Amino acid sequence: MTAGALAFPCGTWAANAEEDDDVPALLDHIILGCNDLDKGIEFVHEGTGVLPAMGGVHPGRGTRNALLSLGERRYLEIIAPDPAQTEIVHFPQIRSMTDPRLIGWAVHPPDIAALAMRLRENKVEEFTGPSDGSRKRPDGQVLNWKTINLADDRHGLLPFFIEWSADSVHPSKDAPAKCTLDYFEILSADPQELASTLKRIGIDFPVQRSDKTRLRAVISGPKGELRLTS
Repeated sequence: MTAGALAFPCGTWAANAEEDDDVPALLDHIILGCNDLDKGIEFVHEGTGVLPAMGGVHPGRGTRNALLSLGERRYLEIIAPDPAQTEIVHFPQIRSMTDPRLIGWAVHPPDIAALAMRLRENKVEEFTGPSDGSRKRPDGQVLNWKTINLADDRHGLLPFFIEWSADSVHPSKDAPAKCTLDYFEILSADPQELASTLKRIGIDFPVQRSDKTRLRAVISGPKGELRLTS
């Protein structure tokens, strides 16, 4: 398996021959959190030169989002509290985030039910799902998906898993384009331990040593590079 591949058997999680090793092979999206969606949109617009589009509301989860395509099967999700809802189910920390920061990432397995079985076989027992999720777009179309969430995601260092419904358009296809995800990095004071944990959940991707544990990413757009960190 190459760096950036996902380490399940049968080759279904292997990286493409043309895959950039600076980004996990099946990375679906990265999540930028902020306490104000308009502020997050302007931050990304200013850095890249591309204006993210409103995505919609997550009913019952307390959030809404805006989206930016990062190329084939990848996108940036800007997520913020939905003023019409009171409780934030995931990422409650965004209420106090006055500056946009990376708060998580997602990968898309080829078969999320098979992934759940694999996690149990690898004795990764503390997770929820596959669970149903949905979002209504501004045009009225409803997107559906299933997710698996780890009970302890190490404050966003470990991803969650998403499988999009066959009748749902992947956000990378119709979100504003002209940007690419050039680099994605996981840093930890104990990189070997974190890399081992990633392998247990099926992800073979290097972890860099750093005195500060965090995520980092670089997005390139018409205006230049936008550097993100958690």
